[in-house]
Amino acid sequence: MSTVEALYIFDEHNTPLLEHSYVGRPPASSTLLPLYLSHAAPRPSLIYLPNTNPATLLYSVIQDQLLFLCPCSSDTEPLQVLEFLHRVADVLEDFLGSPLLASKIEAHYDVVAQLLNEMVDGGIIACTEPNALRDVVDAPNFIKSLLGGVGLPSSTPSSLTPSATPFSLASRPSPRLGPTNTPQATSSVPWRRANVRHTSNEMYVDIVETLEVTLSPSGRPLSAIANGTVAFTAKVSGVPDLILQLGCPGGVQNAVALPVFHPCVRLNRWKERPGELSFVPPDGRFVLAGYEVDLLGPAALDAFSTSASAKSSPKLNIPATVSVHPSLGPSASDFEVRLQLNPRFTGKSPAPNSSSTGGKGGLGRGISGAGFSSSGTTAAPAIEEMAVHIPLPVGVRNIADLRVLKGNGDASYSPGDRSIEWHISSREISLLMSQDRGGGVGATATLRGTVIGQEDETAESEPAPFATGTYDYDDEQTPSQQEKTKTEPRKIDYAKRNKVLMPSCATVSFSVKGWLASGIKVESLNLDHKRSKGLGSGVTPYKGVKYLCVSRRGVEARC
Repeated sequence: MSTVEALYIFDEHNTPLLEHSYVGRPPASSTLLPLYLSHAAPRPSLIYLPNTNPATLLYSVIQDQLLFLCPCSSDTEPLQVLEFLHRVADVLEDFLGSPLLASKIEAHYDVVAQLLNEMVDGGIIACTEPNALRDVVDAPNFIKSLLGGVGLPSSTPSSLTPSATPFSLASRPSPRLGPTNTPQATSSVPWRRANVRHTSNEMYVDIVETLEVTLSPSGRPLSAIANGTVAFTAKVSGVPDLILQLGCPGGVQNAVALPVFHPCVRLNRWKERPGELSFVPPDGRFVLAGYEVDLLGPAALDAFSTSASAKSSPKLNIPATVSVHPSLGPSASDFEVRLQLNPRFTGKSPAPNSSSTGGKGGLGRGISGAGFSSSGTTAAPAIEEMAVHIPLPVGVRNIADLRVLKGNGDASYSPGDRSIEWHISSREISLLMSQDRGGGVGATATLRGTVIGQEDETAESEPAPFATGTYDYDDEQTPSQQEKTKTEPRKIDYAKRNKVLMPSCATVSFSVKGWLASGIKVESLNLDHKRSKGLGSGVTPYKGVKYLCVSRRGVEARC
């Protein structure tokens, strides 16, 4: 069992905000911080400090520019301590609000101290679930502080006696100033609050996937990975027992790799029936599961080694691809970046789809806990604002005649920048899609520019050197052929010099609503009335589902 000796929190200027000791006499923050900063950035999450007495392992996590340090002088499980630090940051963010700022910790130190005492008992990690902590720690609230200041009760509803009513102040208990002998209502489920009540019962499923695709110079996919997150929002009274069924072409068991689950998920049910998640959810929004999908499939490596034609190579159905064409023009100083859009992602549905709006008891698309807009459905996925990032070599001093030859968008570059940014808005994407003549090829946008190196900038101010080399002429060659032979070495020099100035790759960023690269979808979300408690007979929660695929410079083409 890992022992947490202390927790230190510093702000963005490395000023100590909080020092909380759990067991023993750990090194002070003034001792650990210089030793931590002495390591060059980026600093690892685990640093061994042999010069302290005793030798100490220092764990660190940075979130919202706040530094969390945890020293351990005994044998510990590294992943458990690091996970504890992440849980501390998440719990503080849940209680104090996002983003987590130094001013919030300073203003609510009493709440932070209570949370840290509940999360660790005698150095042993105890309770780290925000829902369970809300039963024993009151979240900071202006109304509660106001009521407590005038002598009215400021306790949470879970600490009230069953006989208390909202209209009888005499039946309410007096404000808690310290420990009492009154038994406090606690939940039998560790990750869920007790006595959860909601006026409108709602459940939302948001599946978000991030794309990581690498394309060869020929456009052939070398790797394609989709990392998915299943976010769940439960606003249901009582203790609901839910069953979420996921499906995809070929079966979930063949597509999903490396799945991870929230502790509320019953793992035996998933092993017996892959794709079926049975769980009692925490109250509010949480991450239900995560997974990884290889979009090229398990046979991709064999296809790479045995395939001789492009027709038999693995195919990808992604919203956009990019390609870089260097060394163009008479002096080989021009380059082109071509963006190919998939015609499927126009955001227009050929026919109205009745499943695009939600209703009581159905899987709706109209509302989502993630706050996505209503545009983009499974029938008509829509590409949001797109950006192409083009890194440049160090030797490039400027880009001349940067222009969009075909398509729309705004390409920006300033002399001395290390990259070119090409932005295309959703409105411009729709206009570009409308100009597509069909045939299943999709729309194309082209960006062209000319690289200028340091030698090119100084060439005009320096006199042209005389050629000192000799040339061998053939008596049978005409004067024009002899002149061509003299100029060929000069062209080769230009090509070699400009080759090192050419961009070698480009990445695409975008987001698509209503579509997932893996093909995973929610087939059903049901409430087990027999195992659920406190919901009430005849109550059917509202259900909503949203899909989102994101690429943050994830689609990369090399040349």
